[in-house]
Amino acid sequence: MTLRIRHFGTALAIALSLATTVQAQDEPKTPLGKKMAAMNTAMKAVGRQIDDPSKNASTLEQIAIIETNAKASLTLEPEKKEKVPAAEQAKFVSDYQAGIKKLLVVVDKMKAAVKAGNNAEASKLLDEMKGNQREGHKEFRL
Repeated sequence: MTLRIRHFGTALAIALSLATTVQAQDEPKTPLGKKMAAMNTAMKAVGRQIDDPSKNASTLEQIAIIETNAKASLTLEPEKKEKVPAAEQAKFVSDYQAGIKKLLVVVDKMKAAVKAGNNAEASKLLDEMKGNQREGHKEFRL
């Protein structure tokens, strides 16, 4: 019996150490990665509560987090830029910034819809934002 407990304890310790290693690897390493991670977390929160008008105040707080991080992301450049040929880097960064500006337009519309209590429209805008996110990540993410 003690041998089983000892083996279980050892296995548990190994599993915990591996879990923290994997978790540490998932953390964004670049300033842009941190901004994107914050936006992603806020988008998930918005997705969970967008259909509930009683949570509009919290939804607006999450939208503000998305907006703040998106604006800060405009001044940063994707890490993938270094993998793009030098002659195309300026266009790559310009396209990235255009994508962030497109996101900000959708964020403004979503904020207005939530303030107006039009959660159905805000939900559609969230779906649009998620689609834009997928497209942007395909093009600009490593």
